[in-house]
Amino acid sequence: MAVYIEGKKLKAMERKVKVGEVALRFATLVLGVSAAALMETNSEVKGIVSIQTKAKFTDMKILVFLVIANGLAAAYSLVQLVRCLTCMLHGTMLHSKAIAWAIFISDQVMAYITLAAIAATAQAAVFAEYGQPEFQWMKACNIFTRFCFQSGEGATMALLVSMASICLSGISAFNLFRLYDCSFI
Repeated sequence: MAVYIEGKKLKAMERKVKVGEVALRFATLVLGVSAAALMETNSEVKGIVSIQTKAKFTDMKILVFLVIANGLAAAYSLVQLVRCLTCMLHGTMLHSKAIAWAIFISDQVMAYITLAAIAATAQAAVFAEYGQPEFQWMKACNIFTRFCFQSGEGATMALLVSMASICLSGISAFNLFRLYDCSFI
């Protein structure tokens, strides 16, 4: 049994939630593709006399994970965006608890993956910026400045993807739990 507030208020609220979900899924798609592309094309070559040193995103495995996580988030958002737009065009709402659970769990997984990727990237960025003298890890950002700036831009977009994924997780929780009767409260 679904929750009923007042017929018109509930429908207006569901429509606003759907529009917000579509906007967030579109933003996640665009930002995820942008962050992955920006990170994947990131490289810089520095030369001292005849020695060439190249920094690329594959040198830091966490950046590879970040690219994969953002690509995965973008692909998942595309699939969910198509589902949302189809539901909006046909004027239908999600009424299956099994599908709502699958979407909720998938949104949770995407939120955790993107959050883990950006947290690990932030830690790697601290090491790249400041080094770790105790382990004799030197600073990298004072040598590969452009690489670090572009990585920072990609990480900022990835942070926005993560925040949007967390919001989408909340929306899918609303869409799931509105299908249950709360008359016992």
